Amino acid sequence: MNASNVSTPQWDRIERFLIEHGADRIPHPGGTLLTHLKRVAGLLADWDAATHIQVAGLCHATYGTDGFGQSLLDLADRPILVHLIGEPAEALVYFYASCDRDAVYPRLADDKVLFRDRFTGGEEYADPRELSAFMEITAANELDVMTQNPALAVQHGAALHELFGRTRHHLSPRAWHDCHTQLPPVTR
Repeated sequence: MNASNVSTPQWDRIERFLIEHGADRIPHPGGTLLTHLKRVAGLLADWDAATHIQVAGLCHATYGTDGFGQSLLDLADRPILVHLIGEPAEALVYFYASCDRDAVYPRLADDKVLFRDRFTGGEEYADPRELSAFMEITAANELDVMTQNPALAVQHGAALHELFGRTRHHLSPRAWHDCHTQLPPVTR
């Protein structure tokens, strides 16, 4: 994993936290949740994402997600993660986990994206920087899952290519390049 922007002691503490909370025992395409989280963070590092985005990528499933129901930490324990990874990274982990995908994904091409929090049901317009970070993590997450599970890639790859194509303005050029080249385009 290329985690060049993250200091080793911080990275080691985060990995220990993830292991203590069972990420190394939860099955996930390509091995365990922990191996997936490390690959996602590594891909974000390869794309030169900011350190807090890499750290959020490493922890993105801590509260579960709309597509992965198992969590490592209850929402009531958010201060624990804030203490470990810092407020900017934890806020992004929460933002990623809270996404109501059915409501938000169709809106992602809009100039202003109304974001629905699946935990609270509340909606507010997403900050553009936070939305771009969310999309980088989303792209890294989905690319890793599709790479590790060819059956899922056949089933969902074209739809993901379409999603990232219409939302590429939220992605870095390197993230979009990988989405465009690694996911099959929609054939009509």
